[in-house]
Amino acid sequence: MSYFSFELQHIDKKTGARAGVFHTPHGDILTPVYMPVGTQASVKGVLPRDLKEAGSQIILSNTYHLYLRPGDEIVKAAGGLHKFMNWDYPILTDSGGFQVFSLTKLNKIREEGVYFNSHLDGSRHLFTPEKVIEIEENLGADIIMQLDQCSEYGYTHAEAQRAMELTDRWLCRCLDAKSRDDQALFPIVQGNLYDDLRLESLSRAKPHAKDGIAIGGLSVGEPKPRMYEILDLLRPQLPESVPRYLMGVGSPDCLIEGVKRGIDMFDCVLATRIARNGTAFTSRGKIVARNAAYSSDFTPLDPDCDCYCCKNYTKAYLRHMINAGEIVGATLLSIHNITFLHKLMKSMREAIFADSLEEFSEQFYLKYGGASD
Repeated sequence: MSYFSFELQHIDKKTGARAGVFHTPHGDILTPVYMPVGTQASVKGVLPRDLKEAGSQIILSNTYHLYLRPGDEIVKAAGGLHKFMNWDYPILTDSGGFQVFSLTKLNKIREEGVYFNSHLDGSRHLFTPEKVIEIEENLGADIIMQLDQCSEYGYTHAEAQRAMELTDRWLCRCLDAKSRDDQALFPIVQGNLYDDLRLESLSRAKPHAKDGIAIGGLSVGEPKPRMYEILDLLRPQLPESVPRYLMGVGSPDCLIEGVKRGIDMFDCVLATRIARNGTAFTSRGKIVARNAAYSSDFTPLDPDCDCYCCKNYTKAYLRHMINAGEIVGATLLSIHNITFLHKLMKSMREAIFADSLEEFSEQFYLKYGGASD
């Protein structure tokens, strides 16, 4: 019995963008899909009830953070992450590798794994591929990620090659350690911005992409056109019969350009992070709600949106909430931004079925204010 399957429903005739359904133990996911990030078993400031109303089909949580606090054994004792956080839809957990490299000032990469100091209390830990799989199995997410080394923007070819080859060896160990059939393990394609390394990494990962494949190490500081070139390079070689996941990407323009290049799944903290700073995506471009220009603006944030925020509150109220430091301001803007991205994905899905994604994207950019965010 297979717990996972991907049904490719339609390919846009002009762009090659894909619409499908990913069947998982906790429900079907209509693709292309944007996944809100709930790093510590919570999308910051947003209740699961509101996530569902906004259109969320799946959320992402983080192995590194949940391992350190409250501990994966506690989550396991609670019945797994779904029960612990009261979310009965699919969940994806990343391996924590990116956080080990980005949040911990003291870390050492060795063949056996990564030694690091906790950003919370400085305690010393070791993430091996086997340990990461153990943690992710305790958490019980539907989709889990391998431990990988995400090489930084600016790595030399030699440095990027070593990281790519280590990622491949760690993948084999993750696969050997995995024991649960009700979890889908996605291998990760690395290789920095070097075409030959990207293609080599994909060729190594592809035989192990039983249920899905991920592309990592992009959207980490490189120019967006270069990211699109890497996606164009990989696209002809990516497997057709499984979901393709572009990690850490979530601005409207990158979602559109990624979908046009055959990507099915995306995640990013951007929607909620900018909301906490008072910024919103709208159909007419980004709005910085804290600005004085909105102090007496009693119109909705986005006239084309029917989310809870836009149906009930004005820009003036949102500005007041943000500038007063009230939590509800960040919550309302987060609900709006998440809803906005879900509706964008839904609209692109409909355009794919109509073979009109190119026209949709042109119209979106005309209203939004250009193909760059």
